[in-house]
This record gives sequence, structure tokens and C-alpha cells, in this order.
Amino acid sequence: MSAEPTVGRKIGDVILDVANVSLSFGGVRALNGVSFDVNEGEVRAIIGPNGAGKSSMLNCINGFYKPTEGMITFKGESHHQMETYESASQGIARTFQNIALFKGMTTLDNIMTGRNLQMKKNFLWQALYFGPALKEELENREVVEKVIDFLEIESIRKTVVGRLPYGLQKRVELARALAAEPDMLLLDEPMAGMNHEEKEDMCRYILDVNDEFGTTIVLIEHDMSVVMDISDRVVVLDYGEKIADGTPDEVRANQRVVDAYLGVQHD
Repeated sequence: MSAEPTVGRKIGDVILDVANVSLSFGGVRALNGVSFDVNEGEVRAIIGPNGAGKSSMLNCINGFYKPTEGMITFKGESHHQMETYESASQGIARTFQNIALFKGMTTLDNIMTGRNLQMKKNFLWQALYFGPALKEELENREVVEKVIDFLEIESIRKTVVGRLPYGLQKRVELARALAAEPDMLLLDEPMAGMNHEEKEDMCRYILDVNDEFGTTIVLIEHDMSVVMDISDRVVVLDYGEKIADGTPDEVRANQRVVDAYLGVQHD
């Protein structure tokens, strides 16, 4: 990757501000006036029970869903509604809860698709595969090879993704997102379906990306031990509303959070 490693972790100013965001699907309100921010360089977790609105929030941040109300500000630029290509061009990349790879393509080719925004030559140049287009492809290939080395997937670089086990497919999807060299990386349940060893590896890669390249991480994860170990701050959603926001220790001690996860109701 072209970014220079940082010397230790450095938390900066607010890079993402979510202000009073609501989202409705017909009569169903998926998000209701949710507000929180993300500081540059931090690992920010979004947690909550199933159906809390976590993935809906990520979809609003990267433009896949259009908020019914509210404003999202990224790197000082505010949007009521943003298109997915706009979020990508501004430096937001993401992975998905359900793996979204091209199963018939190799690992290398899948990761190369993460460089599409950096490919500036037109279709004719690319078809000729000569001169400037060839130079551009080689430059982008170099970035991708560094990502492959970083995530230790050299041995599967020419393997068709559909033949890979689930844990490795998750790592390939992370590699594709990293190939875009994002300022902020959205991870939707990056460890879902993994065994203990695979989770440990993924945690290490996430922290390495954050530490060495200063990439801001926003993640959804159901494994609370993972969330509490790697997150700087945690925001908790329940039925589309924010019920807590703070450090892992503060959230862990919050009675509303405990009640939401245990299903406790008060009169």
C-alpha cells in the first residue's frame, strides 16, 4: 500500500459526523434520530441486538441507503443524501455482512476491482493495453500485490475465490476494500461465521491496518469480546435508536445496554 506507516496510533479530529439520521421503509422506521461521530484514526464499533439498525446505518454512511432525515458529514463535506460512487471517491470503502465477491474470478482479479476508481485511462486505451494504459495497470497491480503481502494471502492469489474456505473469502473481501486505499473502512460483521483462530487473525489484520496506515475503522460485530478488545469507542443501537455511546468499559456498564442484550423490560 502506498500509505506510509504511522508511528504508533494517533487519534485525530472528527472525520465522520452522523447527525439525527432517520431511515424509514414504508411504515417501518429502521433508524430514528441517530447521532454519533467518528474520530480520524480510531476503531469505532456499532453494536446492538439483531434488527437494531446497524447495517442500515452503514448503508446510509456509504450512500447505499438514502436517509429520510438528518445529515452525514465526511471530511467536512455534508450530505443529506450521498451516492455510493461519491462515498467511494471521497475515501470510504466497505465489506459486507454477506460476502460480495466475484466467485468465478481469482483472488488477484477480485482485489484488482478495488482499484477501479484509480483507473483513469478510457476504455479504448484499456482495450489496446499499450503505453499509458499498460503503465497504469502495472502501477495499480503493484498496490494490489502489497495488499496481498500485507494480508498474507500470496498462496491463493491465483485461486478462484469460489473454491476458497469462508474465512479466506472474508480476507479477500477485506483486501479488495484495502486496495482502494480508503481513509475510512466500514466493516459489516467481518468475523461472522469464523472459528476462533480465524477471528484472531482478522482482529490482528484490522488492528494492523488501523495502526500502520492510520485507516479509520467503523465496524459492526456481534462478538462482544472482540468489540471490547479492539474498539476505542462503541455506539449501541436498539430498535433503530441510540441507547449508549462511549468507551468499551462505559458501554459494558450501561444498564440499558445490558437490558437490550438480555431482553429485560422495566415497568
